Amino acid sequence: MTRKIIHIDMDCFFAAIEIRDQPLYQDQSIAVGGTTARRGVISTCNYLARSFGVKSAMPTAQALKLCPKLIVLPTRMETYREVSGQIRLIFERYTSLIEPLSLDEAYLDVSECSQYQGSATLIAQAICQAIQDELQLTASAGVAHLKFLAKIASDINKPHGLYVIPPNKVQSFVEALPLEKIPGVGRVTLKKLHQASLFTCKDIKQSHYPELIQKFGRFGVTLWQRSHAIDERSIQPHKERKSIGVERTLAQNIESFEACWEIIQQQLYPKIQQRLKQQAIHKVGLKIKFADFQVTTIEQTSTHLHLDICRTLLHHALKRQKQRQIRLMGMKVTLKPSFPSAQIPLFELDT
Repeated sequence: MTRKIIHIDMDCFFAAIEIRDQPLYQDQSIAVGGTTARRGVISTCNYLARSFGVKSAMPTAQALKLCPKLIVLPTRMETYREVSGQIRLIFERYTSLIEPLSLDEAYLDVSECSQYQGSATLIAQAICQAIQDELQLTASAGVAHLKFLAKIASDINKPHGLYVIPPNKVQSFVEALPLEKIPGVGRVTLKKLHQASLFTCKDIKQSHYPELIQKFGRFGVTLWQRSHAIDERSIQPHKERKSIGVERTLAQNIESFEACWEIIQQQLYPKIQQRLKQQAIHKVGLKIKFADFQVTTIEQTSTHLHLDICRTLLHHALKRQKQRQIRLMGMKVTLKPSFPSAQIPLFELDT
């Protein structure tokens, strides 16, 4: 039986909740997060703000230059979590096979749902309508028989849109798909793909498989599979957490090893320890964002979290500093899976 997968993605979720709860912002450019203009970073913004070039992860100071009338609001995470739970209850009217990706997006497998004569398209429409009627928020949906295609489809007709990729249209859709649309293809990988004259999934299909693996390693396997419309991943209702991370945007730039080490010892390491509890770890990593906003990440395989590893990682990371000051530091531990898996990871670390 062909699977029926829906990907639901809320439209500018945090900002939409703020506008819903405070109607005076209805026709204003709104952003959430990054309320400190000098150091903050935007979490999300509404579409009016985006029309000025404002986007997620942009420094607040830059956003205010692009959109001087931008209203920057503090985050209200408890409220966003509460609304996310309400959205989850709407999903559960149609299926128990729900895989949340974040507070504002999720996969649903509705293959066994008998409502609306089993039509995934009508179910997706009903879910989006219920979200609008009951929560006064809008969502976009993608429908396909593969997870990665459903996710791509949900972005096509945003905001408050629906896009369906029927099985008989999959091959033509995938062949024309730009590689940057594949989940997991980041800036660094895309540059390497373009340098190899690979721009669409059709280019990947026509490429030499061993050469692709040689250039891109395990992610080359993923590129090959997606370009051939292969995605055997099922919906995981109880998805295992893969990592724990924490980062800090610094009130003032720093540059010395000692200053960085103090941040790790006093802020990052204790917070990770607090959240880690009894989970077994696989890797420890550091992230540094320099004053020019370039980011470097470094990690080391380890079954234990201790400061000696952090010190070693910091020494190696600062070899890339090139006399630049540092505006953000982060730390992450990758957790050891409870069960071995051959799953190809759909992410990359840009260094």
